Amino acid sequence: MTIDFEKASFKDFEDIEGMDPFGRAALFNEYSIYKRGRGQMNYRQLALSGCGPEITLQIPGVSCERFVSMVSNDYLGFTQHPAVVEAAISSIRKYGSGVGASPAIGGHMDFHEQMEQAIARFFKRDSAIIYTTGYTSNSATLQCLLRKADLAIVDQAVHASVYEGCLMTNMKRFPHNNLAALERVLSASKGKYRTMIVIVDGVYSQDGDIAPLKQIIALCKQYGAYSVVDDAHGTGVIGKTGRGALELDDLFQEVDLITGTFSKTFAHIGGYVVASAELINFLKFQSRQHLFSASSTPAAACVIKAIELVDQEPQWMQQLSEKTSYLKSGLQSLGLNTGITESAIIPVKIGSITQNAQICRLLLDAGIYTNQINYPAVSMKDARIRMSVMATHSYENLDAVLNAWEWVVTKSNIKNFE
Repeated sequence: MTIDFEKASFKDFEDIEGMDPFGRAALFNEYSIYKRGRGQMNYRQLALSGCGPEITLQIPGVSCERFVSMVSNDYLGFTQHPAVVEAAISSIRKYGSGVGASPAIGGHMDFHEQMEQAIARFFKRDSAIIYTTGYTSNSATLQCLLRKADLAIVDQAVHASVYEGCLMTNMKRFPHNNLAALERVLSASKGKYRTMIVIVDGVYSQDGDIAPLKQIIALCKQYGAYSVVDDAHGTGVIGKTGRGALELDDLFQEVDLITGTFSKTFAHIGGYVVASAELINFLKFQSRQHLFSASSTPAAACVIKAIELVDQEPQWMQQLSEKTSYLKSGLQSLGLNTGITESAIIPVKIGSITQNAQICRLLLDAGIYTNQINYPAVSMKDARIRMSVMATHSYENLDAVLNAWEWVVTKSNIKNFE
Protein backbone atom coordinates (compact mmCIF):
# COMPACT_ATOMS: atom_id res chain seq x y z
CA MET A 1 0.00 0.00 0.00
CA THR A 2 1.39 3.39 -1.02
CA ILE A 3 0.25 6.64 0.61
CA ASP A 4 1.42 10.04 -0.56
CA PHE A 5 2.66 11.46 2.75
CA GLU A 6 2.64 15.00 1.37
CA LYS A 7 -1.12 14.86 0.78
CA ALA A 8 -2.15 12.40 3.50
CA SER A 9 -4.18 13.09 6.63
CA PHE A 10 -4.53 11.08 9.83
CA LYS A 11 -7.74 9.55 8.48
CA ASP A 12 -5.87 7.76 5.70
CA PHE A 13 -4.41 5.38 8.31
CA GLU A 14 -7.67 4.43 10.04
CA ASP A 15 -8.49 1.42 7.86
CA ILE A 16 -6.13 0.25 5.11
CA GLU A 17 -7.26 -2.75 3.09
CA GLY A 18 -5.14 -5.84 3.74
CA MET A 19 -3.14 -4.22 6.54
CA ASP A 20 -3.50 -5.25 10.18
CA PRO A 21 -3.30 -2.67 13.01
CA PHE A 22 0.42 -3.25 13.55
CA GLY A 23 1.10 -2.65 9.88
CA ARG A 24 -0.98 0.53 9.95
CA ALA A 25 0.91 1.67 13.03
CA ALA A 26 4.25 1.09 11.31
CA LEU A 27 3.14 3.04 8.23
CA PHE A 28 1.79 5.87 10.36
CA ASN A 29 5.12 5.99 12.17
CA GLU A 30 6.86 6.53 8.83
CA TYR A 31 4.38 9.31 8.06
CA SER A 32 5.01 10.92 11.47
CA ILE A 33 8.77 10.90 10.90
CA TYR A 34 8.29 12.39 7.43
CA LYS A 35 6.08 15.21 8.72
CA ARG A 36 8.20 15.88 11.79
CA GLY A 37 11.31 16.16 9.65
CA ARG A 38 9.62 18.94 7.69
CA GLY A 39 8.39 20.77 10.79
CA GLN A 40 4.78 19.88 9.97
CA MET A 41 3.89 17.54 12.86
CA ASN A 42 2.86 20.35 15.18
CA TYR A 43 0.91 18.25 17.66
CA ARG A 44 1.43 17.07 21.26
CA GLN A 45 3.80 19.92 22.05
CA LEU A 46 5.35 19.42 25.47
CA ALA A 47 4.15 22.13 27.87
CA LEU A 48 6.16 22.96 30.97
CA SER A 49 3.64 25.38 32.45
CA GLY A 50 -0.12 25.56 33.01
CA CYS A 51 -2.63 26.82 30.50
CA GLY A 52 -2.83 30.57 30.28
CA PRO A 53 -2.25 33.48 27.90
CA GLU A 54 1.42 32.52 27.77
CA ILE A 55 2.96 29.07 27.98
CA THR A 56 6.38 27.45 28.17
CA LEU A 57 6.98 24.73 25.58
CA GLN A 58 9.84 22.36 24.88
CA ILE A 59 10.00 21.90 21.11
CA PRO A 60 13.00 20.29 19.37
CA GLY A 61 14.48 22.65 16.80
CA VAL A 62 12.70 25.76 18.12
CA SER A 63 14.86 28.14 20.13
CA CYS A 64 11.95 30.00 21.68
CA GLU A 65 10.62 28.59 24.96
CA ARG A 66 7.95 31.10 25.93
CA PHE A 67 4.96 31.48 23.61
CA VAL A 68 1.72 33.39 23.42
CA SER A 69 -0.81 30.57 23.72
CA MET A 70 -3.83 30.61 21.43
CA VAL A 71 -4.75 26.96 21.95
CA SER A 72 -6.56 26.97 25.31
CA ASN A 73 -10.33 26.87 25.68
CA ASP A 74 -10.01 28.22 29.22
CA TYR A 75 -12.02 31.16 27.94
CA LEU A 76 -12.41 33.12 31.17
CA GLY A 77 -9.01 32.13 32.58
CA PHE A 78 -10.59 30.36 35.54
CA THR A 79 -8.03 27.52 35.66
CA GLN A 80 -5.68 30.06 37.22
CA HIS A 81 -8.27 31.99 39.25
CA PRO A 82 -7.17 31.93 42.92
CA ALA A 83 -10.66 31.04 44.18
CA VAL A 84 -10.96 28.11 41.77
CA VAL A 85 -7.49 26.81 42.60
CA GLU A 86 -8.18 27.08 46.31
CA ALA A 87 -11.48 25.22 45.92
CA ALA A 88 -9.64 22.31 44.25
CA ILE A 89 -6.93 22.26 46.95
CA SER A 90 -9.46 22.42 49.79
CA SER A 91 -11.47 19.56 48.32
CA ILE A 92 -8.36 17.38 47.95
CA ARG A 93 -7.45 18.08 51.56
CA LYS A 94 -10.92 17.02 52.66
CA TYR A 95 -11.45 13.96 50.44
CA GLY A 96 -7.98 12.91 49.23
CA SER A 97 -6.84 12.50 45.65
CA GLY A 98 -9.53 10.12 44.37
CA VAL A 99 -12.84 8.49 45.18
CA GLY A 100 -11.95 4.85 44.47
CA ALA A 101 -15.24 3.68 42.97
CA SER A 102 -17.91 4.24 40.35
CA PRO A 103 -20.94 6.37 41.19
CA ALA A 104 -23.40 3.56 41.83
CA ILE A 105 -21.23 1.55 44.23
CA GLY A 106 -19.41 3.91 46.55
CA GLY A 107 -18.05 6.74 44.40
CA HIS A 108 -20.88 9.26 44.59
CA MET A 109 -19.82 12.00 47.03
CA ASP A 110 -21.62 15.08 48.23
CA PHE A 111 -19.51 17.31 46.00
CA HIS A 112 -20.65 15.29 42.96
CA GLU A 113 -24.24 15.95 43.99
CA GLN A 114 -23.44 19.64 44.40
CA MET A 115 -21.83 19.76 40.94
CA GLU A 116 -24.94 18.23 39.37
CA GLN A 117 -27.20 20.66 41.18
CA ALA A 118 -25.02 23.64 40.29
CA ILE A 119 -24.88 22.93 36.55
CA ALA A 120 -28.63 22.19 36.42
CA ARG A 121 -29.39 25.52 38.14
CA PHE A 122 -27.00 27.31 35.80
CA PHE A 123 -29.15 26.23 32.85
CA LYS A 124 -32.42 26.89 34.74
CA ARG A 125 -33.33 23.21 34.96
CA ASP A 126 -33.78 20.78 37.84
CA SER A 127 -31.61 17.77 37.03
CA ALA A 128 -28.20 16.88 35.65
CA ILE A 129 -25.71 14.03 35.48
CA ILE A 130 -21.94 14.45 35.36
CA TYR A 131 -19.38 12.37 33.49
CA THR A 132 -15.61 12.21 33.90
CA THR A 133 -15.09 13.76 30.44
CA GLY A 134 -17.06 16.03 28.16
CA TYR A 135 -16.50 13.53 25.35
CA THR A 136 -18.39 10.79 27.18
CA SER A 137 -21.21 13.13 28.16
CA ASN A 138 -22.10 12.98 24.46
CA SER A 139 -20.94 9.53 23.41
CA ALA A 140 -22.22 7.65 26.47
CA THR A 141 -25.57 9.43 26.60
CA LEU A 142 -26.36 8.90 22.92
CA GLN A 143 -25.29 5.24 23.03
CA CYS A 144 -27.65 4.78 25.96
CA LEU A 145 -30.64 6.50 24.37
CA LEU A 146 -30.44 5.47 20.71
CA ARG A 147 -30.54 1.93 19.31
CA LYS A 148 -31.33 0.12 16.04
CA ALA A 149 -34.96 1.30 15.89
CA ASP A 150 -34.02 4.95 16.34
CA LEU A 151 -32.54 7.77 14.26
CA ALA A 152 -29.97 10.45 15.04
CA ILE A 153 -30.11 13.49 12.76
CA VAL A 154 -26.89 15.46 13.13
CA ASP A 155 -25.42 18.66 11.79
CA GLN A 156 -22.36 17.51 9.85
CA ALA A 157 -20.12 19.84 11.92
CA VAL A 158 -20.86 18.29 15.33
CA HIS A 159 -18.05 17.00 17.55
CA ALA A 160 -16.48 13.56 17.09
CA SER A 161 -18.02 12.45 20.40
CA VAL A 162 -21.48 12.77 18.85
CA TYR A 163 -20.50 10.59 15.90
CA GLU A 164 -19.17 7.95 18.29
CA GLY A 165 -22.39 8.15 20.28
CA CYS A 166 -24.37 7.33 17.13
CA LEU A 167 -22.50 4.13 16.22
CA MET A 168 -25.26 1.92 17.65
CA THR A 169 -28.12 3.65 15.85
CA ASN A 170 -29.15 4.96 12.45
CA MET A 171 -27.74 8.34 11.52
CA LYS A 172 -28.47 10.97 8.92
CA ARG A 173 -26.42 14.14 8.48
CA PHE A 174 -27.50 17.50 7.15
CA PRO A 175 -25.27 20.30 5.80
CA HIS A 176 -24.06 22.69 8.46
CA ASN A 177 -26.81 25.00 9.78
CA ASN A 178 -28.97 24.25 6.72
CA LEU A 179 -32.55 24.44 7.98
CA ALA A 180 -34.13 23.44 4.67
CA ALA A 181 -32.02 20.29 4.54
CA LEU A 182 -32.85 19.49 8.16
CA GLU A 183 -36.56 19.79 7.43
CA ARG A 184 -36.24 17.50 4.42
CA VAL A 185 -34.62 14.82 6.59
CA LEU A 186 -37.25 15.21 9.31
CA SER A 187 -40.11 15.05 6.83
CA ALA A 188 -38.72 12.01 5.02
CA SER A 189 -37.97 10.18 8.29
CA LYS A 190 -41.14 10.88 10.27
CA GLY A 191 -42.97 7.68 11.18
CA LYS A 192 -40.15 5.42 10.04
CA TYR A 193 -38.24 5.27 13.32
CA ARG A 194 -39.18 4.74 16.96
CA THR A 195 -37.33 7.89 18.01
CA MET A 196 -35.80 10.83 16.15
CA ILE A 197 -33.25 13.05 17.90
CA VAL A 198 -31.70 16.10 16.27
CA ILE A 199 -28.20 16.82 17.59
CA VAL A 200 -26.45 20.15 17.10
CA ASP A 201 -23.88 22.39 18.75
CA GLY A 202 -24.67 25.80 20.18
CA VAL A 203 -21.33 27.24 19.08
CA TYR A 204 -19.37 25.13 16.60
CA SER A 205 -15.80 24.29 17.51
CA GLN A 206 -14.14 24.84 14.13
CA ASP A 207 -15.90 27.87 12.62
CA GLY A 208 -17.01 29.45 15.89
CA ASP A 209 -20.47 30.19 14.47
CA ILE A 210 -23.80 29.84 16.26
CA ALA A 211 -26.62 27.42 15.42
CA PRO A 212 -30.09 28.86 14.63
CA LEU A 213 -31.47 27.06 17.67
CA LYS A 214 -34.90 28.69 17.76
CA GLN A 215 -35.70 27.46 14.27
CA ILE A 216 -34.10 24.05 14.83
CA ILE A 217 -36.10 23.40 17.99
CA ALA A 218 -39.29 24.57 16.26
CA LEU A 219 -38.68 22.04 13.47
CA CYS A 220 -38.08 19.29 16.04
CA LYS A 221 -41.42 20.03 17.67
CA GLN A 222 -43.19 20.21 14.32
CA TYR A 223 -41.97 16.75 13.27
CA GLY A 224 -42.02 15.03 16.66
CA ALA A 225 -38.27 14.85 17.17
CA TYR A 226 -36.27 15.42 20.35
CA SER A 227 -33.42 17.93 20.49
CA VAL A 228 -29.88 17.80 21.89
CA VAL A 229 -27.66 20.90 22.09
CA ASP A 230 -23.96 20.64 22.95
CA ASP A 231 -22.88 24.16 23.87
CA ALA A 232 -19.38 23.44 25.14
CA HIS A 233 -17.92 26.45 23.31
CA GLY A 234 -20.80 28.85 23.96
CA THR A 235 -21.07 28.51 27.72
CA GLY A 236 -19.42 31.41 29.50
CA VAL A 237 -18.88 33.14 26.15
CA ILE A 238 -22.28 33.76 24.53
CA GLY A 239 -25.41 35.30 26.04
CA LYS A 240 -26.03 38.14 28.47
CA THR A 241 -25.09 36.00 31.49
CA GLY A 242 -22.92 33.40 29.77
CA ARG A 243 -25.57 30.70 29.49
CA GLY A 244 -24.57 30.17 25.88
CA ALA A 245 -26.50 30.01 22.63
CA LEU A 246 -29.68 28.87 24.37
CA GLU A 247 -29.80 32.14 26.27
CA LEU A 248 -30.08 34.20 23.08
CA ASP A 249 -33.74 33.14 22.65
CA ASP A 250 -34.43 31.81 26.19
CA LEU A 251 -34.68 28.20 25.03
CA PHE A 252 -33.65 26.47 28.28
CA GLN A 253 -37.04 24.81 28.75
CA GLU A 254 -37.51 24.06 25.05
CA VAL A 255 -34.50 21.84 24.37
CA ASP A 256 -34.67 18.22 25.56
CA LEU A 257 -30.99 17.67 26.46
CA ILE A 258 -28.22 20.19 27.09
CA THR A 259 -24.71 18.74 27.03
CA GLY A 260 -21.33 20.28 27.65
CA THR A 261 -17.96 20.10 29.33
CA PHE A 262 -16.26 21.43 32.44
CA SER A 263 -12.93 21.67 30.61
CA LYS A 264 -13.50 25.09 29.06
CA THR A 265 -15.23 27.90 30.96
CA PHE A 266 -15.51 25.79 34.11
CA ALA A 267 -11.77 25.26 34.51
CA HIS A 268 -11.43 21.54 35.17
CA ILE A 269 -12.36 18.32 33.32
CA GLY A 270 -15.57 16.40 33.00
CA GLY A 271 -18.91 16.68 31.26
CA TYR A 272 -22.58 17.03 31.99
CA VAL A 273 -26.05 16.41 30.63
CA VAL A 274 -28.96 18.58 31.78
CA ALA A 275 -32.47 17.23 31.13
CA SER A 276 -35.70 16.13 32.81
CA ALA A 277 -35.47 14.40 36.18
CA GLU A 278 -36.79 11.15 34.68
CA LEU A 279 -34.25 11.06 31.87
CA ILE A 280 -31.36 11.95 34.17
CA ASN A 281 -32.33 9.18 36.57
CA PHE A 282 -32.43 6.75 33.63
CA LEU A 283 -28.94 7.79 32.52
CA LYS A 284 -27.53 7.37 36.02
CA PHE A 285 -28.34 3.66 35.91
CA GLN A 286 -28.30 2.85 32.19
CA SER A 287 -25.42 4.90 30.74
CA ARG A 288 -22.59 2.39 30.87
CA GLN A 289 -19.64 4.79 30.82
CA HIS A 290 -21.14 6.64 33.78
CA LEU A 291 -22.17 3.52 35.66
CA PHE A 292 -18.90 1.62 35.24
CA SER A 293 -16.32 4.44 35.31
CA ALA A 294 -14.77 5.76 38.50
CA SER A 295 -16.26 9.08 39.58
CA SER A 296 -14.43 12.37 39.06
CA THR A 297 -11.77 13.24 41.62
CA PRO A 298 -12.23 15.63 44.56
CA ALA A 299 -10.37 18.34 42.64
CA ALA A 300 -13.44 18.53 40.41
CA ALA A 301 -15.28 20.34 43.20
CA CYS A 302 -13.58 23.50 41.92
CA VAL A 303 -16.16 23.44 39.11
CA ILE A 304 -18.78 24.63 41.58
CA LYS A 305 -16.76 27.77 42.29
CA ALA A 306 -16.15 28.34 38.56
CA ILE A 307 -19.89 28.15 37.89
CA GLU A 308 -20.51 30.72 40.63
CA LEU A 309 -17.84 33.05 39.25
CA VAL A 310 -19.57 33.39 35.88
CA ASP A 311 -22.27 35.40 37.69
CA GLN A 312 -20.13 36.88 40.46
CA GLU A 313 -17.44 38.31 38.17
CA PRO A 314 -19.04 39.22 34.83
CA GLN A 315 -16.07 41.41 33.93
CA TRP A 316 -14.27 38.35 32.55
CA MET A 317 -16.93 37.83 29.88
CA GLN A 318 -16.76 41.52 28.97
CA GLN A 319 -12.98 41.39 28.65
CA LEU A 320 -13.23 38.25 26.53
CA SER A 321 -15.68 39.93 24.19
CA GLU A 322 -13.53 43.04 23.79
CA LYS A 323 -10.33 41.11 23.16
CA THR A 324 -11.99 38.74 20.71
CA SER A 325 -13.23 41.70 18.68
CA TYR A 326 -9.77 43.31 18.80
CA LEU A 327 -7.99 40.23 17.47
CA LYS A 328 -10.58 39.41 14.83
CA SER A 329 -10.63 42.93 13.41
CA GLY A 330 -6.81 42.99 13.41
CA LEU A 331 -6.61 39.74 11.48
CA GLN A 332 -9.19 40.92 8.98
CA SER A 333 -7.24 44.16 8.45
CA LEU A 334 -4.36 41.98 7.29
CA GLY A 335 -6.62 40.50 4.63
CA LEU A 336 -6.99 37.16 6.41
CA ASN A 337 -10.16 35.07 6.14
CA THR A 338 -11.65 34.50 9.62
CA GLY A 339 -14.81 32.92 8.28
CA ILE A 340 -18.17 33.34 10.03
CA THR A 341 -17.09 33.15 13.67
CA GLU A 342 -19.36 34.74 16.30
CA SER A 343 -17.49 33.51 19.35
CA ALA A 344 -14.06 33.38 21.00
CA ILE A 345 -12.92 30.82 18.41
CA ILE A 346 -11.14 32.57 15.54
CA PRO A 347 -10.08 30.49 12.53
CA VAL A 348 -7.76 31.75 9.82
CA LYS A 349 -8.65 29.76 6.74
CA ILE A 350 -5.72 28.53 4.67
CA GLY A 351 -7.04 25.72 2.46
CA SER A 352 -4.12 23.33 1.88
CA ILE A 353 -3.16 20.85 4.62
CA THR A 354 0.54 21.19 3.77
CA GLN A 355 0.47 24.98 3.70
CA ASN A 356 -1.52 24.99 6.93
CA ALA A 357 1.17 22.93 8.66
CA GLN A 358 3.91 25.18 7.31
CA ILE A 359 2.17 28.29 8.60
CA CYS A 360 1.58 26.71 12.00
CA ARG A 361 5.33 26.10 12.23
CA LEU A 362 6.13 29.66 11.12
CA LEU A 363 3.90 30.97 13.88
CA LEU A 364 5.77 28.80 16.38
CA ASP A 365 9.04 30.27 15.11
CA ALA A 366 7.49 33.70 15.77
CA GLY A 367 6.55 32.72 19.35
CA ILE A 368 2.85 32.05 18.76
CA TYR A 369 1.35 28.67 19.69
CA THR A 370 -1.71 27.83 17.56
CA ASN A 371 -3.57 24.76 16.34
CA GLN A 372 -3.49 23.50 12.77
CA ILE A 373 -6.90 22.02 12.02
CA ASN A 374 -7.01 19.65 9.06
CA TYR A 375 -9.15 16.91 7.54
CA PRO A 376 -11.12 15.08 8.88
CA ALA A 377 -11.89 17.71 11.54
CA VAL A 378 -12.76 19.99 8.61
CA SER A 379 -13.24 19.28 4.92
CA MET A 380 -10.18 18.44 2.83
CA LYS A 381 -9.81 21.91 1.28
CA ASP A 382 -10.82 23.88 4.37
CA ALA A 383 -7.69 23.57 6.54
CA ARG A 384 -7.22 26.43 8.95
CA ILE A 385 -5.27 27.76 11.89
CA ARG A 386 -7.62 27.90 14.86
CA MET A 387 -7.08 30.30 17.72
CA SER A 388 -8.99 30.67 20.98
CA VAL A 389 -9.06 33.99 22.81
CA MET A 390 -8.92 34.17 26.60
CA ALA A 391 -10.13 36.98 28.84
CA THR A 392 -6.68 36.98 30.42
CA HIS A 393 -4.81 37.65 27.18
CA SER A 394 -3.20 41.07 27.38
CA TYR A 395 -3.38 43.45 24.44
CA GLU A 396 0.39 43.02 24.21
CA ASN A 397 -0.22 39.29 23.70
CA LEU A 398 -2.73 39.99 20.95
CA ASP A 399 -0.46 42.52 19.27
CA ALA A 400 2.28 39.88 19.24
CA VAL A 401 -0.14 37.52 17.48
CA LEU A 402 -1.02 40.17 14.89
CA ASN A 403 2.63 41.05 14.31
CA ALA A 404 3.44 37.38 13.79
CA TRP A 405 0.62 37.00 11.28
CA GLU A 406 1.80 40.10 9.42
CA TRP A 407 5.25 38.50 9.13
CA VAL A 408 3.72 35.18 8.03
CA VAL A 409 1.62 36.93 5.36
CA THR A 410 4.80 38.44 3.90
CA LYS A 411 6.88 35.29 4.17
CA SER A 412 4.22 32.88 2.91
CA ASN A 413 2.41 34.95 0.30
CA ILE A 414 -0.69 34.00 2.24
CA LYS A 415 -2.89 36.26 0.13
CA ASN A 416 -2.93 33.48 -2.47
CA PHE A 417 -4.48 31.07 -0.01
CA GLU A 418 -8.24 30.62 0.24
